[in-house]
Amino acid sequence: MYHPHADEMAQMAMGMMGFWVTHPKDPSLHAVDRDFVFLLNAYDVAPGSYTPKINTMLDFNLWTFNSRVFPGIDSMPVRQGDKVRIRVGNLTMTNHPIHVHGHEFFVTGTDGGWTPPASRWPEVTTDIAVGQMRAIEFVATDLGDWAFHCHKSHHTMNAMGHDVPTMIGVDQRGVAEKINKIVPDYMSMGDKGGSMGGMEMPIPENTLPMMSGDGPFGGVEMGGMFTVLKVRKDQKRGDYSDPGWYKHPAGTLAYEWTGNLPEPERSTSAGGQSMPAMNMPNVEMTVRKPSGHGEH
Repeated sequence: MYHPHADEMAQMAMGMMGFWVTHPKDPSLHAVDRDFVFLLNAYDVAPGSYTPKINTMLDFNLWTFNSRVFPGIDSMPVRQGDKVRIRVGNLTMTNHPIHVHGHEFFVTGTDGGWTPPASRWPEVTTDIAVGQMRAIEFVATDLGDWAFHCHKSHHTMNAMGHDVPTMIGVDQRGVAEKINKIVPDYMSMGDKGGSMGGMEMPIPENTLPMMSGDGPFGGVEMGGMFTVLKVRKDQKRGDYSDPGWYKHPAGTLAYEWTGNLPEPERSTSAGGQSMPAMNMPNVEMTVRKPSGHGEH
């Protein structure tokens, strides 16, 4: 990541050297408080192989921000109220809808230069085509940990297999038992669908798990093109060190409804109606299910 106040239009170096950012002569020109840079990369490296398939055009299996994947990537720590710029350049062979949680932004820069203010509109996702660069800007108004990622789901995971048969609903217990005699670490997967979080198994050399990383509530179940924007009140100006996970104020976390409010919450509005109806009329209603199309 590029951190200092680089406030001139970024021109992407289309190679392995990285992002080129030219500083303005006037530091106040297009000034922001935080400036981050991402290059989007894709690789086709078969598990266990040390040679990438350099002629692959579409079926990549590893997706990265600045050649790194979550959780092995820096977060984006900012101070509440900071004006933030994120520049993203796409070196891959597909487009990437880049999405940020918790904030709306404006696309302020493209390969052609700064966008006129009158042409901007609020967004939470911007699509970056092959070879393109986009600069987005927003004010970090909301405290918390906010996901920043590609909106293509398989780009937030890695070591994705292609041509894998659908096994949902197939009872594989007998087959898995026989395969285990030959391949001790084998385990059947994909027969029930849904999340694969928490599944840990040995993987071949020179590859990555599909999803990894632990958060304050368990497995984050993300990898690939994913990181976290961390907005804090007490993050010092120019400090890019990771502040850790956000500590939620008491009474602000969701919880499973079991029919009774937890004791500490009984004195608050959590779990109940925050704005109960006043002077509710005593009206009796009868619901009748129609028997035919003529009685809608």
